[in-house]
Amino acid sequence: MLQPQAPAIHIEDLGSIGILRTLTAITHHGPINISHLSRKTGLNYTSVDNHIKKLTQKGLVTEQRYGAIRMIKPTFDTLTVTFKKGMNVKINLKTQPPPLNYKPPTL
Repeated sequence: MLQPQAPAIHIEDLGSIGILRTLTAITHHGPINISHLSRKTGLNYTSVDNHIKKLTQKGLVTEQRYGAIRMIKPTFDTLTVTFKKGMNVKINLKTQPPPLNYKPPTL
C-alpha cells in the first residue's frame, strides 16, 4: 500500500521556539487538547492554536474533534533533522501503520 507523500518541511517551519515547544509537548503527551498543551508549554492558548495550525498545514500533526474538544496528535513515529556541513538541512518523517488489532483510545 502506498503512503501519501508528506509535504516538504523546511527548518524554517520549525524555527520558532514556541513551535518546537508545542511539537515536543504533542509528541510526548499526545493526543492532547489545546488547553492542556497551553499549560504544558507555558504558552497562551492563541499562540498554541496558531502553532497547531502551522503544524497541521505541514502535515506534522492531526486534529480530531470530540464535540468542542480538539485532540492533537503527531502524524509521525520519528522525526529526524539532519545537519550536514555545506548541505541543506534535511527533515525526515517516519510513520508506521497501526497494528491490525489496533483500537484507538476512548475518551
